Amino acid sequence: MFAKLTTIIAASAALVSAGPLPRGQSGSCSVTPHDQYSSSIGVLGCKINTNRIDSSGGAHDISYDAWNYLGFGSSASKNPQQGGGIAMDYEYVHASKCKDLMDDGKLPLAAANSMNYVASCLSEPGSWVAQNYQLYNINDPVCKHGVNEKCHLNLAVSNQPECPSGLGAVKDLNLKVENILYGSGKKVAAQ
Repeated sequence: MFAKLTTIIAASAALVSAGPLPRGQSGSCSVTPHDQYSSSIGVLGCKINTNRIDSSGGAHDISYDAWNYLGFGSSASKNPQQGGGIAMDYEYVHASKCKDLMDDGKLPLAAANSMNYVASCLSEPGSWVAQNYQLYNINDPVCKHGVNEKCHLNLAVSNQPECPSGLGAVKDLNLKVENILYGSGKKVAAQ
């Protein structure tokens, strides 16, 4: 699981999913849209392209914008469509193919809330995540609270990351994570 961040390409867009997909190198499934960014492992929405990256536990859902683009050929903010599952083909690709969707090409994670995920990835030192993650002192996936600073993890010293302002510092952030509302195409701040 950690040697390859589960990654699919549906048509021409690359989408990263933490959810289980049928094993194999490619296949087909019914893909549904969602219009709210979230991350159960602490991926920071202000440091990724939320219209192309998604985490999904068990379902085959992708961002509303990606679903609209793949199904109807245009962004949901320009020509919003509605509907349910659309049959799509997917292909597993190496996570490095999605580096352009992440700031600095690294998987941005919340330092205070991602340690279980990071520790499990670090247990496989050759995995893409173990070699390509960055911890930030931001406390939530929609980047409302914390400090926008990089943190350092040295497991020989502690199982908690070190951040210049102190791990878990609580300040209001003015970083942007937007959702595209289903059916309307309107962009709104993620909650």
